[in-house]
Amino acid sequence: MHTLTFDNGMEFAKHEEVANTLECETYFVKPYHSWKGGQNENANGLLGQYFPKTMGLLDVTTQQVLEAVHKPNSRPRKCLEFRTHY
Repeated sequence: MHTLTFDNGMEFAKHEEVANTLECETYFVKPYHSWKGGQNENANGLLGQYFPKTMGLLDVTTQQVLEAVHKPNSRPRKCLEFRTHY
């Protein structure tokens, strides 16, 4: 992973810790320009299937995160003629 783009929610208050841990650049969408954060919202929704808001993240393993990220990224896409981008 090279970059992360966050929306402006309070759930990203510790974005600096995330960036330091992952050793990647971080960006934020422009406030009050919600249409620019659509991909973020979509990704958050997909990850929410694996990590519901009621779930504590302290006990989540690195393997669980990698699996949760891989599954949405490996889905066939209509814009790719139902192929994956891998």
